[in-house]
Amino acid sequence: MSTRILVIGSGGREHALVWALARAASTGAVDAAPGNPGTARLGTNHPVGVGDREGLLALARDYDLVVVGPEVPLVEGLADALRADGVAVFGPGADGARLEGSKAFAKEFMARHGVPTARHVTVRTRAEADAVLAEWGAPIVVKASGLAAGKGVTVAETRAEAEAALGAALSGAAFGEAGETVVLEERMTGEEVSLFVITDGTRFTLLPAAQDHKRAFDGDRGPNTGGMGAYAPTPLFDDDLRDTVVRTIVEPTLAGLRADGIDYRGLLYVGLMLTPDGPKVVEYNVRFGDPETQAVLPLVDGDLATWLLGAARGRLDAPRIAPFHGAAAVVGAATRDYPTSSEKGLPIAGVEEAEGTGVLVFHAGTALDPVGRLVTAGGRVLGAVGRADDLPAALRNAYAGVERLEFDGVRHRTDIGRRALRAPSHG
Repeated sequence: MSTRILVIGSGGREHALVWALARAASTGAVDAAPGNPGTARLGTNHPVGVGDREGLLALARDYDLVVVGPEVPLVEGLADALRADGVAVFGPGADGARLEGSKAFAKEFMARHGVPTARHVTVRTRAEADAVLAEWGAPIVVKASGLAAGKGVTVAETRAEAEAALGAALSGAAFGEAGETVVLEERMTGEEVSLFVITDGTRFTLLPAAQDHKRAFDGDRGPNTGGMGAYAPTPLFDDDLRDTVVRTIVEPTLAGLRADGIDYRGLLYVGLMLTPDGPKVVEYNVRFGDPETQAVLPLVDGDLATWLLGAARGRLDAPRIAPFHGAAAVVGAATRDYPTSSEKGLPIAGVEEAEGTGVLVFHAGTALDPVGRLVTAGGRVLGAVGRADDLPAALRNAYAGVERLEFDGVRHRTDIGRRALRAPSHG
């Protein structure tokens, strides 16, 4: 029997999910709410926003599986409401979503369950923060505890930078309620790796490890963004490192969730820092990361829909390590001043030309104007995904595609994956 699937969300992650699920042998229709012009080419877009709980509840009853893309509805309990209505949902309830919704909660969870992470202190007042700064000095990492759309972290090189970040967060000026609690942590050094874990709370499947590029400009300069590009698999994540991460991080995390009475069914994203002292957790996310999803899912062999449905029903039956082939890279095309601002309504050209080269183009911030033209609707506009047998060829393909994408002020980083091409593998 074919599975009817609804993907909730409207970005590049959701387009990649719809694309990958539509390829699965067990899949019937794959629709989106609200979706974007890219998902509309693969299924039906329903004009129901991610914050319209009643509208989503009514819509979801027509589907066998609902996959929740963004973090905010998960933190707000959408998966709980859907499950109470008898719907199979890939995504944790509000209790599990606290791993992403509250960095303070996540740090306390890791401390209780012996999951390695950076030394940290949670503060709620400027006096508490100043006491930590006086003891630790700089550099130091300042993190808004709540959801801040991927922009709530400041790596402060000086005490003055730390004080400015604290002032902006604790005053509410930068992140509103999300910054009322701040986590101060010791800066870790090393390479970062993104690991996706599909789980029913007990059993799990690892997808290929990825590395993304969050800074706006080449050379990892400029402000943090949602991510300007990514590639997978990363050569840093060899078999020995994978076994260490499973033993010291993945299994203790899942065991900790069970011990805390949390029935976690969905995607556990583990952001890792490969420190000289071994892998440590930078952060948890409770959904597929973006843009890494755009590079990871095109590699995966196997029936993704069956895996997600099994996890949603608490009966995951999948290989411990997901089979995959080759390498993939995504390069993001962004508006001129992203992430400071984004220009909407700019006509877009070149998508068909890029796709004609064999490149996948995932829509992240696009819309159709009143006369049906494709236009920009956000700061990260499109992702060009190149695939090949190896990473150098995948990167060449991705860049050949992104250079065909056109709108006023379009820009992209020119160094996605460059460190991986230079660096020796881990260990």
